[in-house]
This record gives sequence, C-alpha cells and structure tokens, in this order.
Amino acid sequence: MTYVIAQPCIDIKDRACVIECPVDCIYEGNRTLYINPAECVDCHACEPVCPVEAVFYEDDLPQQWAQYKAINAEYFESPTGCRSEPFATGDHPAISALPPQSAWKNDIAVFAIRKEEAADADLWFPL
Repeated sequence: MTYVIAQPCIDIKDRACVIECPVDCIYEGNRTLYINPAECVDCHACEPVCPVEAVFYEDDLPQQWAQYKAINAEYFESPTGCRSEPFATGDHPAISALPPQSAWKNDIAVFAIRKEEAADADLWFPL
C-alpha cells in the first residue's frame, strides 16, 4: 500500500509533504506533486502536514479522486512499463489536460508558503 496525492494539490504544490518525507519519494511536476508507489514506505509523515488535505492513504482515497491512484503510479512508468524517472513533460497527461484550478486555492497556497517561511523564522529577533 502507498499514499496518493489527489486533486487538491493541483496548482498549489505546497511542498510541506516533500520536506517531511523521510525517503524522498515525492516528486514535483509542473502543476502538482506525485508519490512514487515503489519508493513510498507508508510512514504517514506526508498526510498530516498537507494544508489542503490532498494526501490520502490508498484505501482511504475519496471516490471522486479514485483515478489519482493510477495517475500517481503511471507518472513513474516508462514506455517499457518499468518504474523509473518521471514524465519528461513535467506532468501526467490527465493533469496537464485539466483547466487551471480555482482562485480560492491560490489564497491557500500563499498562506502555505508564508507558513513554511515562518517555520524558518527566528522568533527571538523579529524583523
């Protein structure tokens, strides 16, 4: 079993999950992040840190996003069928075909970026 990144991540790519992943199995496409199922060790570190709740355990994936299990797996398949490097185009074709996601998501992304920067701030010496 593995974790899957679903639709809420598209056009946001917060990257908090990338920072938390102990095995570096999360890769960045142009519009979303992908979890390599061959490298994921099911450690659960990525799921609680996602600010848009886009990371799901494979068995807990909501029905409306069930196709993202295959999308995450196919992203790492070469034409010969073996898992290796991600798509050269930057995203799975199903993700590339989607229209830009809504404006309210952009507000979340700005918050998430500021939250990530705030984690690195030195609270003893405010600016």
